[in-house]
Amino acid sequence: MTSSSLLQLIWLASPALPIGGFSYSEVLEAAIDRAGVSNEISAGAWLLDQLHLSLARADLAVAAKAIGAWRRRDLEAVNELNDWMLQTRESSELRLQTEQMGRSMMDWLRNQHADDDGLLALTRACASPTYPVAFALAVSVTRADVRDCMTSFAFGWAENMTQAAVKTVPLGQSAGQRILAMLADEIPPAVAQAVALMDSERQAFTPMLAILSAQHEVQYSRLFRS
Repeated sequence: MTSSSLLQLIWLASPALPIGGFSYSEVLEAAIDRAGVSNEISAGAWLLDQLHLSLARADLAVAAKAIGAWRRRDLEAVNELNDWMLQTRESSELRLQTEQMGRSMMDWLRNQHADDDGLLALTRACASPTYPVAFALAVSVTRADVRDCMTSFAFGWAENMTQAAVKTVPLGQSAGQRILAMLADEIPPAVAQAVALMDSERQAFTPMLAILSAQHEVQYSRLFRS
């Protein structure tokens, strides 16, 4: 991977990217309120399960396939993957999250590549782009391989979720860094699992996450949008 591609992946993984990732806890806030997440150990265990049971089997797997589809300009495959993401969001807030972040990522790409007519056309290939599919387009223009791209995706997610835990459990910064280190150790096997999945093996079966997300939508007091 070239230095330029590496820098692009670091940039795309940064919480400073203006796509709104910081405003979501992906149900962690509801888990703190209702599911016994109350300290460093339980928060770390919750996020580790989410990495392997949710992210690796759905979002990462979709993004990995979408990179190849974007690079081949196979817009039919891109839209099939995007439709799968939309159809498997199990609550209104989770669907709104992936749509908002996907839309913001496409806006960011248009701002960054205003003189690239080909890329500008691709940013409008999906009527309602989801975040994994939009992220896949962003990394498809680099020379990075799929595993490196998915590692960037997963680390960006881990950093956002760790900060959500620090704010809401709450945890100290050192505890947050220990959780992030644990997640970082588990990202390579999660990425390997996601990249190896066949289309027929992809799944979004996380009933506890769905139930808590529905409860979060009507939670009396909350900091995050999901």
